[in-house]
Amino acid sequence: MVPPVQVSPLIKFGRYSALIIGMAYGAKRYSYLKPRAEEERRIAAEEKKRLDELKRIERELAEAQDDSILK
Repeated sequence: MVPPVQVSPLIKFGRYSALIIGMAYGAKRYSYLKPRAEEERRIAAEEKKRLDELKRIERELAEAQDDSILK
């Protein structure tokens, strides 16, 4: 095996700087996107509730027509 190579302090500094900057960017981006995602989930839940209600009404109307005495 090859013995480990001494890494330049400049390269180490660059790597850790990029890591820290990436973490800061990720935290900032997450805080920017989180409220938008919550709003989208809320809207999707309302839409699903509305569609479920429409399906329920449609199903009840279909059952009411099927259960008629005048078949």
